[in-house]
Amino acid sequence: MDFRTEFKPATVQPQEIEDKSFQIITDELGEHPFTAEQYPVVQRVIHASADFELGRSLIFHPDAVQAGIRAIRSGKIVVADVQMVQVGISKPRLEQFGGQVKVYISDPDVIEEAKRLNTTRAIVSMRKAVQEAEGGIFAIGNAPTALLELIRLVKEGVAKPGLIVGMPVGFVSAAESKEELAKLDVPFITNLGRKGGSPVTVAAVNALSLMAVRA
Repeated sequence: MDFRTEFKPATVQPQEIEDKSFQIITDELGEHPFTAEQYPVVQRVIHASADFELGRSLIFHPDAVQAGIRAIRSGKIVVADVQMVQVGISKPRLEQFGGQVKVYISDPDVIEEAKRLNTTRAIVSMRKAVQEAEGGIFAIGNAPTALLELIRLVKEGVAKPGLIVGMPVGFVSAAESKEELAKLDVPFITNLGRKGGSPVTVAAVNALSLMAVRA
């Protein structure tokens, strides 16, 4: 059988592919309300999702980008809600500053406590994480219950995150959890609606770490 195709890629060079993709994003996005420091995050979120609607729906606390860069350059922990987020975040850039990515949702004590309380592991994982990650970045792309619990802990003064990147995807509580996040007086990056997910949350954190390295 002949598996050849008539289609030939424009380029097979990784950097050229990324550069061309970013130029397409800039051209197709057109005018937008984002600042120069926010735009690299928007650009990488669109690059990760091919979703301009999602990109346009991003919301930034005024201090979000600088807070994220400060946290990374200070070597603060990045807390991921699930392993998919942990795996996607660039470790070498964080490690330059002594940082790391941690995820608690599969810890044995978290699993046991969630069973005892008859609640989600995501909720219990946030209760554990805030004890170890003051000033860190919380990257939540999968579990709305994790984001809602983190918001509750912030309101009660228990959690003191440096930045919350909260973009969980889904049909149950996802949009509502992001609406609640946007009301907080702490640095955050979020988006409107049901869309989101691990890839775009990872993209936002990776954009911040790139800016931290280049700063």
